[in-house]
Parts: sequence; C-alpha cells; structure tokens
Amino acid sequence: MPHSGPALEQPVQLSKLLQVGLKIHANEPALISLEDTWSWADLEETSSRLAANYLTLGLKPGDRVASLMPNRSALIVHYLACFKAGLVATPLNYRYTPTEIDHALDVSEAKIILAHAERRGDIAASKARDLPLGVITYGAESGEGTRFEDLMTKQAAKGNLPEPKPDAPAAIFFTSGSTGPAKGVTHTVDTLGWMFASVAKGYAFTPSDVMLPASSCSHLGGFSFGFGALSAGAQLVVARSFDHAELGPLIRATHPTVMTMLPASLLHLIREPETTADDFKSFRLVRSGGDKVPAELQKEFHALTGLYVHEGYGMTELGIAANNPPAGTDKLGSIGLPNPGFSFSIRDNAGQEARNGEDGRVWIRTRSQAHGYWNDPQASAEVVRDGWFDTGDVMKADADGYLWFDGRQKQIIVHDGSNISPQEVEDALLEHPAVEGVGVVGVHNLLHGENVRAYVVFRPGVSRPTAAELIQFARARVGYKAPEEIVFLDTMPLNATGKVDRAALKKMAAGDHAHHL
Repeated sequence: MPHSGPALEQPVQLSKLLQVGLKIHANEPALISLEDTWSWADLEETSSRLAANYLTLGLKPGDRVASLMPNRSALIVHYLACFKAGLVATPLNYRYTPTEIDHALDVSEAKIILAHAERRGDIAASKARDLPLGVITYGAESGEGTRFEDLMTKQAAKGNLPEPKPDAPAAIFFTSGSTGPAKGVTHTVDTLGWMFASVAKGYAFTPSDVMLPASSCSHLGGFSFGFGALSAGAQLVVARSFDHAELGPLIRATHPTVMTMLPASLLHLIREPETTADDFKSFRLVRSGGDKVPAELQKEFHALTGLYVHEGYGMTELGIAANNPPAGTDKLGSIGLPNPGFSFSIRDNAGQEARNGEDGRVWIRTRSQAHGYWNDPQASAEVVRDGWFDTGDVMKADADGYLWFDGRQKQIIVHDGSNISPQEVEDALLEHPAVEGVGVVGVHNLLHGENVRAYVVFRPGVSRPTAAELIQFARARVGYKAPEEIVFLDTMPLNATGKVDRAALKKMAAGDHAHHL
C-alpha cells in the first residue's frame, strides 16, 4: 500500500494569494526584511501595479520572465506580479555564470530578464543583452535603462489583469544540473496552487505565524515555503543572505515562529559565538532538508535551543513532499510522513511494494507534480509512469509509516555486494569535533566493486586527526561502511543550490584514479 498524507480540499488561487492576510490584517506587516516592510495592502497594490506595467512593456500572458536576483523583498513582489499578469516566472540561480545564464535563457526562451545592478558585467557578457524586450535592472541609477523601482511606482494603465487558466504555465525552475545540463521544471497555475496549499496545511501556518525561509527564494524550497505562508495570512521574512551577520539581527528583530534552512548553513549559524538560546525562543518549528541532517547538528541544536530540527524532503518537480509533523512525533533521522496531497510508493527491483523496513525506489504521486520539463518531452516521459513520478531516491518506511531516506539510487555505493548510503557515512564523520564538512563518494575498485572515499574539510583552529584516526572514528559508528580512503580539502565544492557537489567529487575521484593508473 502506498503511504499517503492527508487530503487537500482546493489549491491556492495565485492571483488572489494575499486574500487571507488582506481580510484579517490589511494594514499590518506582510513582508519584512532589514531594509523595508510592506503591509498586506501595500503588497497587493504594488504587485498589481507592477503586473500591469509589465504588460505595457510588450509582455503577454505565457511569456517567460527570467530573474537573476539575490533574496530581496522586491523579488517577492516580482513573483506576485507575474502570477497576476499570467507571466511565467523563471528564476535563475544567483550563482550562475554567463554560460549558465545563456543555457537557462535558451531553454526557457525568455523575453526579458530582471537582474540586480551588481550583475551588470555578467548580463553584458551573456545573451541577456539580446533578449527581445531587454533587461530590467534592480538597484540601477535613475535614467539607467528600464528600472524595476520605476515599474513598481509608475501609475499603471487602467484595465483588468488577465486570469490565466489552471493549466497555464506559471513558473520554470532549473534543476541543479548534477546529472547533465540543467532542465527547466515547469509548474502551472494549478500545480503551484496545490503546492502552496500543501505547505500551508502541512506546516499548520496561521495568520499569527512569522515565516523565515533562510534559503534562496529563487529555489523551489524558499519559494514554496514563502508563498505557502503568505497564502495562510502569515508574515514572510526575507533574509538577504544566510550568514549570522544577516540572520542574527533579523531573527532578533522579527521573532520568527518557523524557519527553514539547509543543514550546513544552520550548523554554521548555531556555532557562531553571538548566537544564543534567546534567539530561538519564538520558534515553534525549525525545519531542514535538501541534505541529510547530521546527528551532530541535532545534538548541538538541541543543546543550544532545547528544540530539535525537523527533517523533511522535497523536489523541484514536486514541492515539499514529506516532513516530521509539527504537532506530532518527530523521529530523528527520518524525513517524516507524506505531506498533505502526497502519496509515496516504495518499490523493489521487480516494481512491487516493498515491505516495511525494506529499501526501495521511491515513486510519488501528487497534484503539485510539475507539468514536465520545458521543451523536453522525452525527459518528462522518462520520469513519469501512470501518474507516478520516479524520484530516483532510495527509502524505507517503518511500521508507523515514517519514511527514512537512504540516498539517491545513482549515489549508492556498492562495496563487496553491500549497498552503502553516502549520507550515513557523512553523518558519522560529522560527529567528529574537528570536522566541518564531508562529502562521500564511491571509487571504482577491481576487488571490491567500489571503495568508500570521504572528502573532509576541517573546522578552523582545531587539532586535526589523521586519516587513519578518522577512519577508526567512523568504523566505531558505522562498521564496514566506514571509508577506506580519506582526502583532505581546504574547501568543499558546492553545487548551485549550496549542497555538497558529489558530482564534482566524483570527477576528482575519477581524475585521481586515472592518475594512479
């Protein structure tokens, strides 16, 4: 039997996403950062004005509007305007190089791009300069081309904004590109609406909540948490960066009740000397996902705050699919239960439902499933069968229906016929007080199939163990799964979403292997 979350009644209507907050507290803060605050009424009026002004530029419903923006409250206004004008919001990772920008623009066939002024050089070096409707610049000086600030404040032409159909495209998000060129994940008005409704119900957001997604709103995680919270009338706090210099003052000024953050960033935050238990007194839930939450993070976070980090699971193609329930049992190490509107099917190699406690490949069905990959029907067809999406991930379920993530099928290391999850080995090594970061990959070996290799970065100013000592440390925790090899790095390679870049580590390992041959 598939494992299913609670049912959802209806999707959020994107063009009326702010209606709950407007009805309850129109003149109170809806969107907050350290540089500005927007009331619900201001946010509604400005996003409607911006939507109308976008259409006067020559944009039509269905046109793709790319954005190369860091986290700013203006980016939230931009997304709301796209929803209201029927435009397809197409966020680009702010770390993108000109080559990556070109790929995203080519795939999406964007008509125009919104970019921060500090990226002028990269925009000039990319195909953005040749887009049909050019560039909108945020933070530009007066008179310097089309300025975003002018479009937000300029009196808009009168007339009704279009109401896009449920199956009309609404957003394109790009995959990390770890297994090939980044693909454009296409969500419709309907799939985003169901996604936001699932977040709002699954995390029990109310108008009294203050939500801080301490991650990029150009990625689906920060995006869906932000709009899920707004749709329930909760305040949204925008962090411009995710270090202590930004987050410390922001948390103390806004008193969030819910925060989401990548594990590595959260570990850095709580290890800052200035971070105290008082900073977390307002929180009812701190959630992490994207990478395995290490046991060391749980231990240090609980020691500081008295709380545990709720682990979860999501995908760009699906939304936020699972979480330890906010008001229920939090099983540490588990990704929790399916969120509202999601069903998980864990299947063995024969395609049959795996028994509780047995690993299997995970297929997911949900109404928030992406329509497909933009202009790539073959890639879309490869991951969907009978309405179920093939995640490529390996999980098991326990007797209570809680889900346990054991890695990506392509990342599982097969050593002497045994399957080894890189996350489990990383978790063990991260318990060592000298270890700052770990990435584990399999390295081809004629005798064993694959050996386990760990790439390790040390914390600054600590006494460093030898490779042999670290291997023994891991062996005491995970036995035969401990690494045979350890390589020390000065910095850990990260992918475009800020996670450990295992693809880069595999390339390092392949290069080392070729050199040894």
